[in-house]
Amino acid sequence: MDERVVRARELYEQAVFAGTEGVLAQADEELDAVEADLALARGRVLHGRFLACDKEDPAELPLFQRSAELYRKLGDTRGEAEALFWIGCFYQVVWKDADGAVDALERSAELAREVGDRLTLSYALRHLGIAAQQAGQLDTARTLLEESTTLRRDLGFHAGVAANLVGLIYLAAAQNRTTDAHHLADEATALAQSAGATTILTQLTEARRHL
Repeated sequence: MDERVVRARELYEQAVFAGTEGVLAQADEELDAVEADLALARGRVLHGRFLACDKEDPAELPLFQRSAELYRKLGDTRGEAEALFWIGCFYQVVWKDADGAVDALERSAELAREVGDRLTLSYALRHLGIAAQQAGQLDTARTLLEESTTLRRDLGFHAGVAANLVGLIYLAAAQNRTTDAHHLADEATALAQSAGATTILTQLTEARRHL
């Protein structure tokens, strides 16, 4: 059992059997933290299912929104940044709503920078780069994706680097930087193979067709 659930039970017993004042509010916080983590995790699972079958689950967005609400209430900035990223990702990937996505992604990036959460920041920057690319802002998209890639390199997140390089390949091709695109494709292939990222390898095969 999650230690926070155990702690909430202990606090309940203190309130009921010992008459300790104020401990039920502490129990609420412990359970809110558990609920926030669980809602975020369930939302991610539903998003994975969407990517596999392209069918929206109406529970996905409310789960991310609930987790963001709880993290904000708890003062957990790191958790809120991650939940906001997933809200932005949902808007961008599932609903194709660029405006809704950018608002949440920018706030996610801001909070992630504030607490030094480089992984969440890398995700927010990646998807802001995708939004910029979709809007035809190629230089901005490149800057955002390159910053995200630098963060992922520093973290040793090789599959994530390879995923970003796919986007940079398309940008290089769109900007007639063909040599750069080929170098990026070679590096991304090596990284994806080393990480066992077969989905990225499939994306790279498609990207090479545009070079």
